[in-house]
Amino acid sequence: MKSISIILPAKNEAEGLLRTLPALRQLYPHAELIVVDDGSTDSTAEIGHAHGAVVLSSPYSMGNGAAIKRGARAANGEILVFMDADGQHDPAHIQTLLGKLDQGYDMVVGARDSSGQANVHRGLANRFYNWLASRMTGFRILDLTSGFRAVRARRFREFLHLLPNGFSYPTTSTMAFFRSAYPVAYVPIPVAKRVGNGSHIRPIKDGIRFLLIIFKIATLYSPLKLFAPIAVGFFLLGLGYYGYTFATMHRFTNMSTLLFSASVIIFLIGLISEQITGLTYLAARDGRESE
Repeated sequence: MKSISIILPAKNEAEGLLRTLPALRQLYPHAELIVVDDGSTDSTAEIGHAHGAVVLSSPYSMGNGAAIKRGARAANGEILVFMDADGQHDPAHIQTLLGKLDQGYDMVVGARDSSGQANVHRGLANRFYNWLASRMTGFRILDLTSGFRAVRARRFREFLHLLPNGFSYPTTSTMAFFRSAYPVAYVPIPVAKRVGNGSHIRPIKDGIRFLLIIFKIATLYSPLKLFAPIAVGFFLLGLGYYGYTFATMHRFTNMSTLLFSASVIIFLIGLISEQITGLTYLAARDGRESE
């Protein structure tokens, strides 16, 4: 049986850990429990120590993604399980993820239903992300932003340098696995209401940040799949506007020139981005082979 490390990023999640850690210890007595204390001001670290977990504390908050990276580096298990410390994820569902992982997958993600979304707007945004990522990869992605997942440690560490320090680590890691042809599976799981401290998501700042996920999806998988359609759109718009101005004024206008130029520039940016993306994964592969 492969060794397991369960990593819980936690920022002021003392109340949630009081419920989660005892359940984890009871269900998985031999698993390594790692609580990454992301600059908490409550008793998060003390509760982690009290329940026999390895506690990694930082003097200030570095972000959810940073906590994931610190936990992954410190873990000794061959399988890494990431889950929230706020009580939303039932430790009993870990076995479902592990069972699917044993079927030959490198990453298994717990897919939330609509009741597991923070609010209606968040649910709609996640549906859009899932649709876009599915179109980009050609695989059906049920929950791009779920933080409840089990992965093979060796595979996951290949992409630590790609992971952001903020909230979009699930998106980044999922797209990186698909790009590298590491099989990913989804299993449906129910999600409970979080306990303790309220959500750390800030509507305006993190709303803008989540919009950037759309572009990250493209640049992490295949930039041309995003840039090429936009370039074609600008070209067709310029062509249509040129047809209109030629028919009405018999002239080629500056606006048509601008639209044609924009289409060429966007296409070239897509080509460059495609090359950079390829080099990024080549570097990850070379680093793996040198180990």
